[in-house]
Amino acid sequence: MAQEQIALMAHLMRRAGFGANRDELERYAAQGYEATVEDLLHPEKAPPALEDEDLIKRYHVDENGLQPLDSCQTYWIYRMINTRRPLEEKMALFWHGIFATGYTKLNQPKAILNQLGMFRRHGLGKFSNLLVELSKDPAMIFWLDNKDSHRYEPNENYGRELLELFSMGVGNYTEQDVFEASRAFTGWTIRNAELHTSRVSRDSVWPYGRLDWQFEYREDDHDDTEKTFLGHTGNLNGEDVIDIICRQDAAARFICRHLYNFFVADEPQVPAWETVPPRDPEAVRTLTEAYFEHDYEIRPVLRVLFNSDFFKEAVFQKIKSPAELVAGTARMSGGYGFPALKDIDLSQKATFMGQSLLDPPSVEGWHTGTEWIYTGALVDRVNFAVDEVGDATRPGVRAILDRVRGRGEDLSPAELVDVCLDLLGPMDVSDRTRRELVDQASRRGGARFGSADGDEDATRTVLEVLQTIVSTREYQLA
Repeated sequence: MAQEQIALMAHLMRRAGFGANRDELERYAAQGYEATVEDLLHPEKAPPALEDEDLIKRYHVDENGLQPLDSCQTYWIYRMINTRRPLEEKMALFWHGIFATGYTKLNQPKAILNQLGMFRRHGLGKFSNLLVELSKDPAMIFWLDNKDSHRYEPNENYGRELLELFSMGVGNYTEQDVFEASRAFTGWTIRNAELHTSRVSRDSVWPYGRLDWQFEYREDDHDDTEKTFLGHTGNLNGEDVIDIICRQDAAARFICRHLYNFFVADEPQVPAWETVPPRDPEAVRTLTEAYFEHDYEIRPVLRVLFNSDFFKEAVFQKIKSPAELVAGTARMSGGYGFPALKDIDLSQKATFMGQSLLDPPSVEGWHTGTEWIYTGALVDRVNFAVDEVGDATRPGVRAILDRVRGRGEDLSPAELVDVCLDLLGPMDVSDRTRRELVDQASRRGGARFGSADGDEDATRTVLEVLQTIVSTREYQLA
C-alpha cells in the first residue's frame, strides 16, 4: 500500500478525528480517501459513538452521575478516545471552542454536556439551525444572562456575543444592532435555573442532584414591537435575527475562517481578524462559496475543505490542542476502552496543559496555535506522551512493537528511527531532528531481535526511540 496514501489518511484522521492506529489507517486507505471523507461526514450512518455506554453506568459511578466537573470531563475524554464517530466528536470540540460556555459560572457541568449533545446533533447541519438551537440552549442562556433579559429591560450580553464572537465578528454591526438583537431574544429563558424566585422553579442540589434546566419561551416577556436590525425592519424575533445574520457575507467569512483555523492551519486569534487578513484568503473564499451554495449547511463546506488541495497540503501546520494531544496519544497507546478510575487522571492532563474542558477561560474561548505552548504546558505535554508510549503493557504500544519487529530482526539506528516515525504518524521531522534521533538510537546500536535477551534489549531500545520522538517539536503538530 502506497506510503503517500497512508500519510494522507493519517492527516485526515488527525484533523477530522483524534488520530488512528496503523490497522485503521490501512483499512481507510483500502476504502479510499473520498469514501472515507463521506463516512466521516455522515456519523448518523455509523454505529453508536460508544460500543457499550452501559459500561460507564455499571463500572464508573462518577461518569454515570455527571455531577462534578472532573467526572464530566472524564466522560468527554473517554468519548474522544473511543468514539466510532470521530468527526461528530471533533465538531463538538470545534463548536465548544467557539460557543464557549463555562462551568465556573454555571456550576452545572451536565448542562454543558447537554449542550455538547446538541452540537453532535446539529453541528454538521445548517448554521442557522445551530444558532437557533444555541439560543435555546439552557447552558448558553444562563452563561450569557439571557434569563435576565426582559421585555422592558433587555440584557445585551447574548445579543453582543452572538454578533461579535459567534457569527460575524467586530466591525460588521453597530451598537444599535446589538440592542435590537437583544430585544429580539427577550422572553427566551429557562426553568429550574434559579433559587428562591417566584417566577421560576426552585433549583435543587439535594437529595437527587441538580434539576435539568429546560428552555422556556415567555410570550408575555418578549418585546414584540418593531425593530431594525442590520438594515431590516419589522416585528423581528430571535429566528428572524438569526436568518438575517446567516445571509451576511461577514457571517460566511467568519465561520469559514474558523473552520480553516480548526481543520487546516493555525490562524491569528479572533480579536485580530478585523485587521489581519486570513492566512489563505482564496481557501476561505472557496469555503464561503460552498456555505452559500448549500444554504448555510456545514457538512458540504467540510466536504469541500477535506477534499481540497489546501487541506491535503497543510500537513503538520497546526499545533495540537491539549484535548487533541491527550485523546490522540491515549488512543494510539491503547488501553482506555474500559471505564476506570484512571480515566479521571487522564482527563485532568488536558487541564494541566491549559485546556480545562467544559470550563473555557472566557466567552472568547481558548487562544490556539502557539499560545498552547508555554514552559509549564510543554513539560506536561512531553511527560504525558513519554509515559504513554513508554508503557509496553498498553495494547497500542505492543502493536507498534510487533510491527517494528516485523520490519526485520536486525534494524540499524537509521532504519529503526524511520520505522518508528512511520508507525507514530507517519511523522515528518526536520533533518536536524532526524539526525538527533539517529544519534540516540546509535548509542544502543539499533534493535536486534531474535533471542530472549535480544528481544528484551531491542524492546527497550524501541521504547526509548518512541519516547524521544514524542518529545520532539514535531510531535506537538497535528
